Amino acid sequence: MQTVESKPRKAKVAIGCDHAGFEMKEELKKFLLEAGYEYKDFGTHNSESTDYPIYGQAVAEAVASGECDRGIVICGTGIGISIAANKVPGVRAGACYNTDMARISREHNDTNVLALGARITAIPFAIDIVRVWLETEFSHGERHTRRIKEITEIENVKRET
Repeated sequence: MQTVESKPRKAKVAIGCDHAGFEMKEELKKFLLEAGYEYKDFGTHNSESTDYPIYGQAVAEAVASGECDRGIVICGTGIGISIAANKVPGVRAGACYNTDMARISREHNDTNVLALGARITAIPFAIDIVRVWLETEFSHGERHTRRIKEITEIENVKRET
């Protein structure tokens, strides 16, 4: 009797950006589809000026609620939108500018939201960063698990006050 091995389900990805990240977001959506990932687009849907906190929060809330497994947020530098996303409890967003940062952010910090800077990262590099970030698993190393627990405790104290 033969058994059929099923492949693990790929992560459902929330994606959002401000006007600066619109072009990059559209290219990343193509990559996600080609790579077999399901995604949900939280906007913006054009290149008209808009505010990144709106989209950082929307993506982060989708990840924190479990609606999506991971999130990608994009603004000019990736910094502002990562700050906004990190305000949502349960989110660990990291701005990554190369594949080493993407890999380490997953292995050591178990980031669940990736922030990219459209004005400082070329789209082909962004695709590589996303690919590495999505393919990398958390190491579950004792020190990394302890540190994530400490971060969660900070969030919990803030919620109680």
